[in-house]
Amino acid sequence: MYDYAIRFEEDDSQGLAVFCRDLPELNSFGEDKSHAISEALDAIETTLSIYVDQRRAIPAASEPQDGEHVVHLPAVVVAKIALWNEMMSRGMRKADLCRSLGVSQTQGDRLVDFLHTSKMEQLESALAVLGKRLSVSVEAA
Repeated sequence: MYDYAIRFEEDDSQGLAVFCRDLPELNSFGEDKSHAISEALDAIETTLSIYVDQRRAIPAASEPQDGEHVVHLPAVVVAKIALWNEMMSRGMRKADLCRSLGVSQTQGDRLVDFLHTSKMEQLESALAVLGKRLSVSVEAA
């Protein structure tokens, strides 16, 4: 659902530019394909932060097209996306979440901060307050 497809374009400065159809704000670069893929994850997390700053729902990933590479997000990032999108669907602000959880503003902010690591247990608790539950599955790599 949130495994975003990225595409590479040769850059004049002897590297690869990275773009994502589902996250048009994403802009990244790598010296080679391997470096570009590793930089893409950071770029995705930074782009997701832009959506939070602008109070916009985060779009689901579309099916990859030929020539695209799929970036599989860490489970904690997917949980944050689910929490954020549920908040957006309810018109909730971060302060509303903090009140619902009985936590400080700093703690609540971190739950939807894609540049900060959160514990899965905290995200599960936040989702539970909103009547949601995390479901994790394991697939072949």
